[in-house]
Amino acid sequence: MMKFLSRIVFWISGWSLNIGWPSDLKKAVLIAIPHTSNWDILYARAAFFLMDIPVRFTIKKEVMVGPLGWLIKSLGGIAIDRKRIPGGRKQTYTEAMVNMLKESDELVIMVTPEGTRSYAPKWKSGFYHIALGADVPIVIGYLDYKKKEAGIGPIIYPNGNMDEQMEEMKAFGRTVTGKYPEKGIR
Repeated sequence: MMKFLSRIVFWISGWSLNIGWPSDLKKAVLIAIPHTSNWDILYARAAFFLMDIPVRFTIKKEVMVGPLGWLIKSLGGIAIDRKRIPGGRKQTYTEAMVNMLKESDELVIMVTPEGTRSYAPKWKSGFYHIALGADVPIVIGYLDYKKKEAGIGPIIYPNGNMDEQMEEMKAFGRTVTGKYPEKGIR
């Protein structure tokens, strides 16, 4: 049903796909860039349904209740339980996602590295630490509003040189146009 609705969204809006997902890639952190509008989730989610990429996103477990929880789950939401770990402290979201990836045979977690729809001069680094800690690649998913194209960009294998690799990802991000370009990657 979601794939059918996604086809309608892309057909009506005139968007196209640039599919570049390796068929043997089962686990990854997918960064969705640039994130400048609430419309991004509609096109990104539709694109991933059409590409048959089982993208998931995380949300606090407290939100995943009742009808809203069922809707969020059907769109790919997975609850994060920040349970207490040995030592009595709560695990961080990063630790929870690393553990989910390590324990799963197939899991692609989507993150927006800017952490906001506004211009962000510095990206959040949690996605990098998640990929490094879980030993999975970072895949760049993008929306180019100028071309009306959704697709998969480079695949980055974290090597610990975070600043250099983040700049590589941002360089790619500068080649695509967000809905509000002034809020995009500079």
